[in-house]
Amino acid sequence: MTRVLRRSWALTLTVLLGVPVLVGLPPVHPRPAAAVPQGFTQQVVYTGLTRPTKLVFSPDGRVFVAEKSGIIKVFDSLSDDTATIFADLRPKVYDFTDLGLIGLALAPNFPTDPYVYVSYSYDGVIGGSAPTYHDNCPKIGDCAASARVSRLRASGDVMTGNEQVLLHDWCHQIDSHSIGDLGFGPDGALYVSGGEGASATFTDYGQAGNPTNPCGDPPAPAGGAMSPPTAEGGALRAQDIRSAADPTGLSGTLIRISPTTGAALPDNPLAASADPNNRRIVAYGLRNSFRWTFRPGTSEVWAGDVGWRTWEEINRIVDPAIGPVRNYGWPCYEGNAAQGGYNAANLTLCESLYANPAVVPPYHTYQHSQSVATGDGCRTGGSSPAGVAFYPTSGGGYPSTYAGALFFADYSRGCLWAMRAGADGLPDPARIVPFAATPGVVDLRIGPENDLYYVDLTGGTVRRFHYSSGNQIPRAVVDATPTSGNSPLTVSFDAVGSTDPDPGDILEYQWDFTNDGTVDATGLTASHRYTSVGTYTARLRVVDIGGLSDTATVQIRVGTAAPVPVVETPTAALRWATGQTVTFQGHATDPQQGTLPASALSWALVLQHCSTVDNCHSHPVRDWTGVKGGEFLAPDHEYPSYLELTLTARDTGGLTGSTTLRLDPQTVRISLATRPAGLRINLNGRNLTTPNSAEVIVGSTNTVSAPGPQTLGPATYTFGSWSDDGAATHVVTAPATARTYTATYDGVAGTCGDSYGYTCTTQPNRPFAPADATVLPLTGDNTTTQVSLPFPVPYYGQIYTRAWVDGNGTLSFVDPGGSWPTNKPVPNAAKPNAALLPFWDDLEVLADSSVRTARIGTAPDRQFVVEWRNVGLKGAGAARISFQVLISEWGQVVFNYTALNAGRELGNSATVGIENPTGSGGVQYSYNQLVLANNRAIVFTPPALTPITGGTS
Repeated sequence: MTRVLRRSWALTLTVLLGVPVLVGLPPVHPRPAAAVPQGFTQQVVYTGLTRPTKLVFSPDGRVFVAEKSGIIKVFDSLSDDTATIFADLRPKVYDFTDLGLIGLALAPNFPTDPYVYVSYSYDGVIGGSAPTYHDNCPKIGDCAASARVSRLRASGDVMTGNEQVLLHDWCHQIDSHSIGDLGFGPDGALYVSGGEGASATFTDYGQAGNPTNPCGDPPAPAGGAMSPPTAEGGALRAQDIRSAADPTGLSGTLIRISPTTGAALPDNPLAASADPNNRRIVAYGLRNSFRWTFRPGTSEVWAGDVGWRTWEEINRIVDPAIGPVRNYGWPCYEGNAAQGGYNAANLTLCESLYANPAVVPPYHTYQHSQSVATGDGCRTGGSSPAGVAFYPTSGGGYPSTYAGALFFADYSRGCLWAMRAGADGLPDPARIVPFAATPGVVDLRIGPENDLYYVDLTGGTVRRFHYSSGNQIPRAVVDATPTSGNSPLTVSFDAVGSTDPDPGDILEYQWDFTNDGTVDATGLTASHRYTSVGTYTARLRVVDIGGLSDTATVQIRVGTAAPVPVVETPTAALRWATGQTVTFQGHATDPQQGTLPASALSWALVLQHCSTVDNCHSHPVRDWTGVKGGEFLAPDHEYPSYLELTLTARDTGGLTGSTTLRLDPQTVRISLATRPAGLRINLNGRNLTTPNSAEVIVGSTNTVSAPGPQTLGPATYTFGSWSDDGAATHVVTAPATARTYTATYDGVAGTCGDSYGYTCTTQPNRPFAPADATVLPLTGDNTTTQVSLPFPVPYYGQIYTRAWVDGNGTLSFVDPGGSWPTNKPVPNAAKPNAALLPFWDDLEVLADSSVRTARIGTAPDRQFVVEWRNVGLKGAGAARISFQVLISEWGQVVFNYTALNAGRELGNSATVGIENPTGSGGVQYSYNQLVLANNRAIVFTPPALTPITGGTS
């Protein structure tokens, strides 16, 4: 590991651990050392940006960059490193968590047609004034806001005149999934995508907020209660076009509009609709199509749609201007399957779609737990598509294998892949290859020279991937120690981290310690003594044997040192709850200037969203500048997640120091149970088999659903009530202390059976019949013993007079050839056969356990009882179980249970059923399911007439 990489890892670890970090000015061109395919180099084009979100290229060579806060910058060219502010929309842009200035586009014949188009979250309601919240939501989930699409007239490098608002819609109250991208199609129309404005934490049908439903989604007015099955708010806004009784909103859609008026174009698929938004919509059922693009030479839109619990999607919208208007399924579907949380809530808009599934499946999906491409080295877990771009089919400088490829990136994973074209010219999901690490990626663009560019939100850079089939450009990396100190200051420089993509190339290192154009030293390492106070730029130029070069710089402060910021409050001991007001205060001192004023301080609050405790990606929440302190509301978010509060101080010389404080939430475990156990409950979009539990943040909003009807074994169960008196689907606000929520179901006995004629039913409240006559010689692990039956037993057409009892919870009428600790589903041709399986699992007959037999009853209804009493479950600690088999002389078999508690004791690793002598048939009551209950017997009844086909054994 190079010295540069060691230093980077040290910084990463200190940030993650919440330890203060002090840094001076970084190198002017920091670059990731991530590998790219052979022949490619990753280059920094622009740096020093503040949370950039979008990049567009002008035909005249200028480059426009949007920043999340609402600032649009323009650079004269790709070689220009000094931007002009084209427009400042900050008073109107709602820059809070995931909201902000998201989309940027230029008129197709810009600058002749001098308009710049933007899409942004608006700091106020539809038709209202801004700013309303001043980039801060004072009450979590209660800040009704909206989004705009506008055009700005350019005069040279600056905006002139007033913003022309083309469209103001997309009502939402959650600080996520607002407006998306915008761009021009080959038909000259303006296309805009919008998110559904719903929670990313809980199943959101519009129930959040106080007062609820601020957007007035049907069927309730603003402030009215929202509940299934009729609720149409929250994520269901993405299906709003299907509810004709109310005006349609644009959330979760792709629209096609006039770039001069914002109205629907007269040739749109629904141009005849009376609803103006219906006329605009060309696709819907999208969750958050944050980034999309047209496939070159076609009218196809390819959109990366950010998923929720399980799947990420790339959707292909063929001929959106022609139609029909297609439904991509959200929130009723995620990926190719029904979405668990919204399915469980039994919402009318989804249930009707399930009954008539007119949904376009995704072109490609990838699961959160899976790698996108084999060997890509990218972390799994959290996922979010954040950029799509097609490489030209011809004329590009990349290798031919990339012709027509779809590049797509994931912000959460920080990775970029290429889906190469197949024989039909379309991107082929079977031909996805990893391309590069792209931390902070939020946009992909093909540049004027056909290189691929990406925008790095968190690093504040724009980067380019360049390919050369011949000699490759080297990469310069400079390290300096120290970078600041009193005069005279001796600084050691090294270029150890510099590399060249061409194996065996010899590099020349040229040092210019004062950036005056002279070469002051050569070699891999160098040293320079600065004798005068001042700020110096030291430059390293690396030249390969073919004459290609790269430079890197670092600033040296002589006679000055970085300021030292201190966060006074809060401390790392704070444990915040959702909605809690957290105050913060800090100061900074500078070795030369003393205590710095508030104007020298800035704060940044970032939410780290984690798929596991050590796999997180960042969501910037809010920034403060020029203040010593302030306050914020702790967010409503799922766990695991935490906050990072960073204080940065800048002295008058431009030197900075930062410290980052990690703030973890207060959590609580909520438990979910059902009566009977083993039924499914949905919590925040995840299906859980009860009993189960989840760790959540205190005060967080959680949606629980008790779906029904459900089957468990042969029985059918219908929801009855929740222990907290909530509806089948309702909100649980996480309490401060652990609590169990139990859903009680009403059961209707069902039957199961096989082709031979055996049937099974359940019999509740059947007394357990202890077997106290004989203790079998079964002790320890994996043992069997043979027993003589007290009367002949008919079973699957044969008569048996003996049986083999296994300590692992089985009884066989033919010799099983040993003990069988590993359960399997039935029927199964492998041994054991001719078997009764009351609880086939890996069990142990411990010192206080026993397997016992007895004969009860009188002829002609005598019963032979085998009881496994207080036996242990291998590997389950103190878990114990008691169960029995009752075999009647006319062939009925009964399983019964007592002393069951939870988990494995209820059958989630056991097989329960019967099997015929050849293993070709049988009745499986359950396999690895939580279906068993105390004194709920399972009764297997043979057909009325059982012909005897074999002899006695």
